[in-house]
Amino acid sequence: MTWNADPDIDDGPHTIGRWIVDRAARSPERIAIDDRGVTTDYATLAARATELADALRRAGYGPGDRIATVSGNSTDHVLAFFACAIAGIAFVPLSWRLTPRELADVLTRSAPALVLIEDEHAALAGEALRVADGLAGAPVAVLGTTGVEVAVPSAAHPRPRRPVRDDDPLLVIFTSGSEAAPKGVVLTHANCFWNNLALAQALPLGQDDVVLAMLPQFHVAAWNCQPLLAWWVGATVVLERSFHPTRVLQLIADRRVTAMMGVPTQYRMLADDREWATTDTASLRLALVGGATMPVALQDAWTARGIALTQGYGLTEAAPNVLHLPAAEAAGAPGAVGRPYPHVAVRVVDPSSELPLEGEVTGELWVRGPSVFAGYLGDDAATARAMSGEWLRTGDLVSRDADGVFRVVDRLKDIFISGGENVAPAEVEYALCLHPLVEAAAVVGVPDEVWGERGVAFVVPVAGAALSVDELLAHARRNLAAFKIPVHIEQVDALPRSTIEKLARSRLRERARNLVSRSPQSAHGESGRAVSGAPTKGESR
Repeated sequence: MTWNADPDIDDGPHTIGRWIVDRAARSPERIAIDDRGVTTDYATLAARATELADALRRAGYGPGDRIATVSGNSTDHVLAFFACAIAGIAFVPLSWRLTPRELADVLTRSAPALVLIEDEHAALAGEALRVADGLAGAPVAVLGTTGVEVAVPSAAHPRPRRPVRDDDPLLVIFTSGSEAAPKGVVLTHANCFWNNLALAQALPLGQDDVVLAMLPQFHVAAWNCQPLLAWWVGATVVLERSFHPTRVLQLIADRRVTAMMGVPTQYRMLADDREWATTDTASLRLALVGGATMPVALQDAWTARGIALTQGYGLTEAAPNVLHLPAAEAAGAPGAVGRPYPHVAVRVVDPSSELPLEGEVTGELWVRGPSVFAGYLGDDAATARAMSGEWLRTGDLVSRDADGVFRVVDRLKDIFISGGENVAPAEVEYALCLHPLVEAAAVVGVPDEVWGERGVAFVVPVAGAALSVDELLAHARRNLAAFKIPVHIEQVDALPRSTIEKLARSRLRERARNLVSRSPQSAHGESGRAVSGAPTKGESR
């Protein structure tokens, strides 16, 4: 396919859509995407994206519109993103892991001018559209060369054509909604530019890199943690459609992957896979961790293979990169998430007074910079709550050491107060996981008439281990102050996770309340604390 620059784009601003156009002019034959063995070069990607962008504009879509998608990771999905970027349309990738009711809710919230669907998820999207308020008759098309790239449905409310601006929305990413209904985080072209500029300076990629993209593309990290930077510099992105450890290890070896990003759960599954010991991982030079802090033992397992993991911290509202810890420092700083990226300012604030704290302190992390989001879609009140002037309140409790290195202590909203004492679930979870037969743990607070709140722990034993609650409580007493000891401990097969493998505490809170209300032992035990009865195996929902 021959690529020809669109004159309007050639004379326009250098927004994110321009990246793929400029890269095609410089290195047209380089491979941009490897999608399950089918490769697409930069010239072809740019040509298809500009043609679709022009078709969207002719059909009446433009700046101010949003196009929602329900799709797995694919070349067609990436192409639709760049087409929207070129045309100035906000791209709203929605999760195919949602139920029809949940998907209908975010569709309603996003109010898309057009919905693009991948064939595999047509039934889910169709059911969601049938029940979504106000979206009856909304234009819908199938992604790809036999769908929207052939015929674009006409816009219900045509937009006047104008150049794309830096402050136009580029991405709308819905948060996981662990505490309430999901909120759409609006990220502009400028937000994403500065995020990727910072990433390029801290953890650079070059055109010879091969980036494995294994996070689902309804998450911000699937775009702004390596893939967009890779397409900016002319590297190759290998798309993994669904995470399977054995297949990922095979891709690393076969495609000579040099860079990847994942969450600790994924790195654990890779290290536990039967092919781990024999897979050739020599090409991998940059493995970025996000979503949670990497356990020390898991970090050591990767280091032993000669792969140093780079810990990162971020949040969707910051596009997402905020802190990073170079791999060379990680071994000597267990639990640390690092220092700020370039162009990112941070401060530690007293949660009560909201005054900045200096030196070695613990408090809420606030973030400022050009990558901080433009606001929540259609929710000015939530945006106002999230901001203090130019500062984004992360809601994360962090500690900063004398060297300016940060550690995440807990989510402020997760901390509960028992008998007037603050209890950080992460601290209790860490103590429980020190037991050699505990694989994972989660702690949530539940209301209590006497103590205000009490902790309930959910523990995943090591496979095949025989573990009693009495043993766990004895272990907890050796490692925790009395007010931090859980009132109830239940063994479970797994902990519920959100779509990016973060702990879904909201599901555990309801379950914990039910457990405590049913437990006859949840009265007053040692030190005024209730002690649960025998453990039961429970399924995490």
